[in-house]
Amino acid sequence: MNSRSIIFIAFILLLCTSCRKEKEMTLSGLDVRDFQTEVDGQLTNLYVLKNQNGMEVCITNYGGRVVSLMVPDRNGKMEDIVCGYPTIAEYLAKKQNFGATIGRYIGRIMYSTFTLDSITYHLVPNTGEHCAHGGDPGFASKIWQAEQLDENALKLSLFSPDGENGFPGNLQVHVIFVVTNDNELDIHYEAETDKPTVINLSHHSFFNISGDFDTTVEDQSLYINADMYTPYDSLKCVTGEILPVAGTPFDFTTPHLIGERINENVMQLNIVKGYDHNWVLNTNGDDTKLAARLIDTKSGRSMEVYTTEPGLQVYTANGLRGAMVGKKGIAYQKRTAVCLETQHFTDSPNKPQFPSTVLRPGEKYYSHCVYRFGVVD
Repeated sequence: MNSRSIIFIAFILLLCTSCRKEKEMTLSGLDVRDFQTEVDGQLTNLYVLKNQNGMEVCITNYGGRVVSLMVPDRNGKMEDIVCGYPTIAEYLAKKQNFGATIGRYIGRIMYSTFTLDSITYHLVPNTGEHCAHGGDPGFASKIWQAEQLDENALKLSLFSPDGENGFPGNLQVHVIFVVTNDNELDIHYEAETDKPTVINLSHHSFFNISGDFDTTVEDQSLYINADMYTPYDSLKCVTGEILPVAGTPFDFTTPHLIGERINENVMQLNIVKGYDHNWVLNTNGDDTKLAARLIDTKSGRSMEVYTTEPGLQVYTANGLRGAMVGKKGIAYQKRTAVCLETQHFTDSPNKPQFPSTVLRPGEKYYSHCVYRFGVVD
C-alpha cells in the first residue's frame, strides 16, 4: 500500500468519525455521548424524540428527566424552553430537579409520617422534619430502565422496593413520554403495588417559553382554571384549608401577568417569596378540559396544560440565584422559569379532606399530563 492510499484511507476514517459525531448532536445542541455513563452498574443515556413538525424532546433515564425541549415561535424559530444541564456529570453533581420525574410522592408529607389502615409509617426526612419529593434519593435520582418505542415515544420503568425511604409496598412504575404531531409532550404514568401505599407522581420541568433564559417569566401571561387553592402556614406547611382565590393574587381565572401581583405584601407570597402553591383545578379529572395556559407575547409561544390530576403546583423559580449554570453557559436567575406540576395535593395522606393518594394491591395508578405548545398572534 503506497502513501497516497494510506492518506486516502485516513481521510475516509476521519470523515466517518466526523459524520458519527454530527449524528450524535441533537437539535438543541446536546451531544448524546455526554449522557452515556455508568452509575452503580447501570447505564445512562440520552433519548431523542421527534415529531413530524421538527419538535424535539431529549430525555435522560437518569431521573426520567427532560433535558431539552425544542418548540417553534410564531415565526417558526425553534428554541429550547426548559432549564437543564449539557452533561450527565452535571446532573449527578448538582442536586436540582430540573425536568425530573418526581416520586414516590411529590411535595411534602408533614413530619415524615402518615397512617394507613391503622399502621403508622415513618419516612426518612430530607427537608427539616418533613419528607419532600419522596425522600433522598427519590425517583429523580434513580436510573430508570428505558425502551424507545418509536422515534416519538419513550417508556421508562422503575422498581421501588418495599420500605424505600420508609414507604410501604413493592412499587412498579412506568412512565411513557410521547411527542405528538400536535406539538404536545404527552406523559402517561402507571404504577402497581403489593401493599397499600401512597403515591403522587409528577413532572418537574422549569419552563421559559420565551426561549430566553436571561429574562424572567414575570411578563408572561398565566391562566389557571381553578377557583380554590391550598394555603400554607408560616412554616410552609399546608393548613388543610381549601380557600377561594377570588380577591387574592392567586386568582388567575382571568389571565394575569405572572409578575403583576407576585411581590404584593401578603403572607402567602412572603412565605415562599413568590408563587409556590397548589391550585385546586375545576376540571374534575377531565384531561380534555384546559387546566392552565401560559403565553409569551414576545415570542408568540403558548403552552396549555391538560391533566387527570386534581391539582396544579405553580412554582416561579424563586430559589434560583445564578449559582446553577446550565446549557449554553446560562446562569439561571430568580424567576427565569416557571414549573406547572400536575399532581395531587401536598400532605394528602394526613389530610382526609384532600383527594386520596392511596394505592392498593390489585389497583392500577394512572395519571395523565399533556403540555401542548402553540403560537398566538
